[in-house]
Amino acid sequence: MVTTVHRTLFDAMASRCEVRLATPDAQRAERLMRLAIEEVRRIETKYSRYRPDSVVSRINAAAGKEPVACDRETMSLMTYAGALYGASDGLFDITSGVLRGAWDFRHPKLPDAEVLEPLLALVGWPEVECGGEDVFLRKAGMEIDFGGFGKEYAADRVAAMLADAGVRHGYVNLGGDMRFLGPQLDGKPWYIGIQDPRDPDGLAGAVPISQGALATSGDYERFFELDGERYCHILDPRSGMPVRYWRSVSVVAPLAIAAGSCSTITMLKQQDGLDFLNASDMGYLAVDDQGKTLYRDI
Repeated sequence: MVTTVHRTLFDAMASRCEVRLATPDAQRAERLMRLAIEEVRRIETKYSRYRPDSVVSRINAAAGKEPVACDRETMSLMTYAGALYGASDGLFDITSGVLRGAWDFRHPKLPDAEVLEPLLALVGWPEVECGGEDVFLRKAGMEIDFGGFGKEYAADRVAAMLADAGVRHGYVNLGGDMRFLGPQLDGKPWYIGIQDPRDPDGLAGAVPISQGALATSGDYERFFELDGERYCHILDPRSGMPVRYWRSVSVVAPLAIAAGSCSTITMLKQQDGLDFLNASDMGYLAVDDQGKTLYRDI
């Protein structure tokens, strides 16, 4: 039988998503792609802050009141969030999502201090208690949000499922957070274009990749410009203000969750981000505030 590449597109996690895999059996490909979509949707349903019945929403609704019992998967994600907080010197903080209440990137307006300051008082990973089987947010009004690594986690889960099923060529792409199962059928790597952060139709470069993951963070997806300054959706949890130094950071890593976390922490560290990138031993393609492209192969 001739092995062919099968592709499906779908929407999930507020993103355009794609699964591409190679198999000689079209029916098997359809079944695997359906299972992949179901897994992405399972994770979205379980952890979306927009669903009142999600684990995240239940934890947030109980803030300042009582602990919420959580399963092993959720507790592992909370443990990972704590590790990110430590690795980023407190900059990657899953309680900082509450700051979105001060910002509307559809309108070019800075938040008033009386709006921003009360939200900043609710930010702080040290105020999160993670016991063996439950999570408690000590302050009423606190929130957690897995948006900083949710898509990457889902991409890794789907890729692991497909790999266990014997898929050796293809990738999972969840809104630009990608996990690769192997090279193209002819053995050549996939060449993934990295968008120019100042030209929607241009490329900052292309990354050849066959295994592992690729994720990008940037200041060009949700932003507004005011008085010649760009304000993007990635917020410093200490000030509540958008980061500014990096236009785009793309990272290659063994896992999508590692690539995405590294790219986001680099954005958050701003001028200190390059030292963090170089210490990570991961490949990257980054564009700084002057438009200079920095690259390290892996």
